[in-house]
Amino acid sequence: MAVTQRPLFELFPKLEPHAGFSILGDFPTAVEPLQHLAPDLGSDAAGCYVKRDDRSSALYGGNKVRTLEALFGQARREGKVWVAATGAYGSNHAVATVLHGARLGFRSAVLLFPQGASETARANLRVTLARADQVVSLPHWSCLPFGMWWFARQIARRGESALIMPPGGASPRGCLGFLSAGLELALQVQAGELPAPREVVLALGSTCSSAGLLVGLLLATRLGLGFSAGHAVRPRPQLIAVRVTPWPVTSPLRILRLAGRVAAWLRQLSGDRVFDMERAELARGLELDPRQLGGGYGQPTPSGLAVIERAGALAAALDTTYAAKSAAGLLQRMQHRPARERLFWSTKSSASLPEIAAAELERAPPRMLRWLQSRH
Repeated sequence: MAVTQRPLFELFPKLEPHAGFSILGDFPTAVEPLQHLAPDLGSDAAGCYVKRDDRSSALYGGNKVRTLEALFGQARREGKVWVAATGAYGSNHAVATVLHGARLGFRSAVLLFPQGASETARANLRVTLARADQVVSLPHWSCLPFGMWWFARQIARRGESALIMPPGGASPRGCLGFLSAGLELALQVQAGELPAPREVVLALGSTCSSAGLLVGLLLATRLGLGFSAGHAVRPRPQLIAVRVTPWPVTSPLRILRLAGRVAAWLRQLSGDRVFDMERAELARGLELDPRQLGGGYGQPTPSGLAVIERAGALAAALDTTYAAKSAAGLLQRMQHRPARERLFWSTKSSASLPEIAAAELERAPPRMLRWLQSRH
C-alpha cells in the first residue's frame, strides 16, 4: 500500500461517514535525517529521523492540525456554528483553532486560564486574541468546567451551536488524527523512507497525540504495515512520551484509558476485531519520560534551551514549553544508548504567525493584556 494522505480511511472506509476529517493539513509530512537538520549534534544523531509535523500547514502547523481535522469534521457534520478551544494562555490548540476555524467558516471562541509566560506563548496569545470571535478569560484552571458550561449556555440562548473541545482536543475523536499518523509513519517505513524506528519520541501534554499514536502504532503492527509482531528487524516502536505537563494530567493510566476508549469506539463503528486492544498490550508500547518537566508546564529548562542552541535548522520548531523538552529527552536517550534507530516527532508549528497590530488587541481582557506585558 502506498503512503496516503489519510490512511485510516483508506484502510477502513466504513469509518469515514462517521469519523471523516475536514482537510486542513499537508499530509503525509516528511521524514528527514536528524544529522542533516542538526549537524552540531554529531554522531549521536546517527540513525535518528525527524517527522516534520511542524510543517503540517503553511498557515499554522504542528500536531494540533491532525487533532482539529478530526474534530472539525465532527463539527461540520453536526452543523456547528462555533468551535471553541480551551486551555492555557498561549495554547497551541487555541491558536490553531482560531486560524484554521476561519478557513472553514466557523466562528471561533477560546476559554483560557493563565500559565507561566514565555515568548512562544505570548506570540500565540497575541494572534489568538486578535483573531478569535470571542475570548473568555478564566482566573484559574479550576474554573474551566464552569467556563465551558457558561459558554455553552450563552451559545444556546442565542440559538446557535458550538463544538466545545477539551484542552488539547483530548477526546476519542480528537485522537483519530494521530492514530492515522501512526499508520502514515508505518507506510513510510514500508516505502523505505526511513528505517523502522525502535523508539518514537513525542511531547506529552494533553495526552491526545500520545494516546492516538499508541493505538496507531499497534494497529499498524497488527496489519503488518511497516512493523511486524515478533520481527527482530521491524518490531513495533516504543512510544517515548516526554512529560511537559505534570501528573495527574499525564499519568500512564489516563493515556491508556483514552487509547482504550478510541480503540473501543472504532471497534463499535467498524465491527472489525483488529481494534480489540487490551490495556496491557497498549501499555507494553508506552514509556513515560518524566525528567524534562523542570519547574512545570510552560517553564523553560536548561536542557531544553541547550538543545535549541544545537538544533540547527530544526531550532525554529522547538518551543520551550513542548518541543524543546521532548528534544532534550531525545538527546539524553541518544547519549545514553547511541546507535539506535529513533524518530523525533516535531510537534510545534514552524510557520510564521501573522503580524498583529496593537489596535487589534484593544478589546482583549485586561488580565490577558497584563500577562502579555509580564516578563515572568
